[in-house]
Amino acid sequence: MISISSDILQAWLIGLLMPLTRILGFISVAPLLSHRAIPKRIKLSLGLLLSLIVAPTLTALPAIDLLSLQGLLIIAQQMIIGIAMGFMMTVIFAAIDMAGQVCGMTMGLGFASFFDPQSQGTTVVISQFFGVLGLLVFLSLDGHLLMISALVESFQTFPISLSSSGINGMKISLWGSKIFSIGLQLALPVIAALLITNIALGILTRTAPQLNLFGIGFPITIGIGFLVISLMLPSMALPLQQFIQEGILAVRQVGGL
Repeated sequence: MISISSDILQAWLIGLLMPLTRILGFISVAPLLSHRAIPKRIKLSLGLLLSLIVAPTLTALPAIDLLSLQGLLIIAQQMIIGIAMGFMMTVIFAAIDMAGQVCGMTMGLGFASFFDPQSQGTTVVISQFFGVLGLLVFLSLDGHLLMISALVESFQTFPISLSSSGINGMKISLWGSKIFSIGLQLALPVIAALLITNIALGILTRTAPQLNLFGIGFPITIGIGFLVISLMLPSMALPLQQFIQEGILAVRQVGGL
């Protein structure tokens, strides 16, 4: 007769709960996987499946009581690690959204906004378009599979232990500056074209004050903006690929920050 003691049950529970905590923290933040359109049951099922795959490959886990202070600290540590890894990739998509926001506001399309269920706020149409474009490039690179691969590899490069997490919060905060740098790089052609357009409209207004600037300004700026965006599209794939690959590399290196 096979007898299972409470110690064995607790070891099994630790072996499943520890990786599950990190994986669910990652899924709750990572782009695409954290989308509100995906049911929570699907997210939880994916987390359990990945945990069952990862659990047999883990090194010796610390023998602790889950309800002890150390056990709760390790669970919190794994949650923070998963969220930090997901955050690294989320920053790239936030930068792409910011590029769309800047382009839309500069074109005068700030009023063309609608409710975004993912961010629970209003977003400009151009920003939504850039987000969809970035997501398509992300999927074409198998970015979702690379993220999951980086998550699974993190259990070998960054094992579960009683030691401190080793995550440098300052470097993760500095990674957040990528939102502004990448966003401005993507929106720079539109900004430059509309700056020249606004300067030309200003000169035209000074030379011909009888012209209605508001009547001709908005159609011109919107038209120039759409024209520049249409010219940008064929060459946007390469920088988007580079930024997404940079984000995936940051996810793999989060344990060594």
